Parts: sequence; C-alpha cells; structure tokens
Amino acid sequence: MEFLQGGRANQIARAGNMIHRPAGAWSKAVHALLDYLQTAGFLAAPRALGFDDNGNEILTFLEGEVCNYPLSEAAASLAALESSASLLRAYHDATVTFLQTHPAGQTWMFPARSPAEVICHGDFAPYNVVLDGDQAIGLIDFDTAHPGPRAWDLAYALYRWGPLSNAPDLDSFGDLDNRIARARRFCEVYGLAPADRAVLVDGVIARLQALADHIVTEAAQGNQAFQANMADGHHLLYLADKAYIQANRVPIAHGLVHDR
Repeated sequence: MEFLQGGRANQIARAGNMIHRPAGAWSKAVHALLDYLQTAGFLAAPRALGFDDNGNEILTFLEGEVCNYPLSEAAASLAALESSASLLRAYHDATVTFLQTHPAGQTWMFPARSPAEVICHGDFAPYNVVLDGDQAIGLIDFDTAHPGPRAWDLAYALYRWGPLSNAPDLDSFGDLDNRIARARRFCEVYGLAPADRAVLVDGVIARLQALADHIVTEAAQGNQAFQANMADGHHLLYLADKAYIQANRVPIAHGLVHDR
C-alpha cells in the first residue's frame, strides 16, 4: 500500500484503484450517499466498496490531481474555480432526491441544519476537488457531509475559493477586491441569484464560528485529532478570519452582488 499525502499522514492508503481510510460513526450514511450518487448519475464521487478487516472504509480512487496549500497555478486558476462551482451545483442537485428517499435520523459527523435542502459536502475546498489540468472532475472526502441548506455549503466554498481569508499566503489571489470578484464568479457559475448572495457573508461568519466551536468541543471531549488542531491553533485561525470578514462585511456583501 502507498500512504497518501494530505491532512492525515499515514492514515489514508492506496492499493491499486482502491483507497483505505479511517471510518467513523457517519461512514454508513456517507456510503449510502455515495451509492445514491452513482444511481443518480453523479459520477464525480468515489464509489463505496465497504470496509476492510481493520474497520477502514474502502473507496475507489479518483484519477487526477489534488492540490493542498500552497495551491498550484492550475488549482488557483479561474477555470478551476468555475468548474468547481459547476461541480458543486451538480452535486447539490443530485442530493435533493436523496433526502426524499432516505430516512431521516442517519448519523452524520455534523448535525443536520434546517432547512435540509441538500446534503452539504461540508468541506468543499481545493484540497478536496480532483483536477484534470485546470478542470474540476471529481470530489472526495465526504466525511463532513450532512443535511443542510445550500447556502451553508456555499458559505464555506466561498471562504476557501475566494479565498475570503486574511491568511498571509494570498498573494497569488491579489487584494481583497480580486478575491471578492472570485467569490462572486463562483456564485454566478453556481447559479445563485443576486438576492441570495449578499447574505452569504453572514453565512461565512457563522460557518467559521461553528468550525472553531467544533474544534474546541471535540478537543474537550478527548478527541486527539482535534486536540492536535487546537495545539496548532486551527481554531484561532478560523476566529481571526471571522474577525477579518466581519471587519470587511460591507464591501464583501456588496461585491458578491455587484462588480463595482
């Protein structure tokens, strides 16, 4: 087996065209979702193949390039952003009927949010999108999937794809105006009406607070992975970005709707 690089070192392994990765209490619900996506014609997600003798889930491997930070030129391109927005829209649309045909009360990593319009991916970021050149062709890591409104997933997508962040490594994306323009373009390609875009800035703020709270709560309950996240200051980074977005709330809200 070949261990893959990424956020969980030596935990995700590839054997041929199969991926073995840690399972959780939510994995059965995720596998039901992945099975459904195949029948619904959304073929850009892995297929679920069950579990191995060690309790790890087994998924098919999606060929292509996945980029972590710092992003490659292709991953940071407008073409990658636009094709990713189309991919998210197709994924969301495919999950609408999943909610209608599968029982409520399934176990997900995150609690369901109302209104449950779609199954949110929960972590729609460049590091979970598979590229062929500068075109998004696949979506991976559904651990954080959960029922919720489209806007909840879109808020995090804009945070990552704008990116709407105050992190120090954003030179390739230009100033805040340029990053807002990227976020607006994501909304346009996704097909979000202008009237629904301005409120997304509050969604980003709420999403970042929820992420910081989740890290703190899980760490307090003894989750070692989240204890490591806290030690590395991940929750503080989210809160710093939240404060940055709050300070720039007016231009971001305006810029998601208008190009000037």
